[in-house]
This record gives sequence, C-alpha cells and structure tokens, in this order.
Amino acid sequence: MKKINYKGRCEKRKVSKCEEVCRTYSKIQSAFVDVLEKDEEVISFECNVRLRGVADDKYSSDFVIKKADGTTMIRECVWRINLQKPSYAKLLDISRNYWRSKGITNWGLVIEKKEVADEGK
Repeated sequence: MKKINYKGRCEKRKVSKCEEVCRTYSKIQSAFVDVLEKDEEVISFECNVRLRGVADDKYSSDFVIKKADGTTMIRECVWRINLQKPSYAKLLDISRNYWRSKGITNWGLVIEKKEVADEGK
C-alpha cells in the first residue's frame, strides 16, 4: 500500500496478465509480478489500485488479483521492517477493511524473504 503520488523508483513493464502497463515501486512488487505471471490459477491482475473514498483517495493497494475459480485476492507488499511501525499497520488495516467492505476477504501480505545467516559462522 502506498500513496498515489509516490515519487520513488518506478519500474514499468508490460506483462500478459495485466491489461495496463504494470508499475512496480519495490523489489518485492517486481518479484511478485513474476510469481503472478507463472501462477496458472491467476487469470489477471491490476497493480496499484486506488482505494476510492478512503483517506481522500490518497492510497492504493498493490495488487488486485482475479483467479480462475472466479475469486478475487488482494495482496499488499511490505518490507519486514515496516511491520513494526504503527503508522504502517494502520494503513494496512485501512486496506483490509476497505476490501472487506467490498466483499473481498482473501486479503494478505507479501513480505520479503528473511535473509538466513550462514550457520557456519
């Protein structure tokens, strides 16, 4: 979840399961696009979907995903370190409640892999 007018790094890609140009703003988002492209259960997805009527329309959810069985999933990409920040947790709650109010309960997080330290050291 991020602000609509985010000014950071943006990677633009055309992928088969996304109608528009897919704009990713982090390595997590970019890697997740690759996962969605390979997943046979996913028929299409949208990136950075604006949360209309919430917080003055300033925020967007990272992915709205349509599956072959007709269900919709929402996924927010989060850096592990941000999970401990109360302000970030509040934004995630806003997202989850927004989508729940739309009847979508399959809401979740995509978190980067935790680096595993070399056990031999």
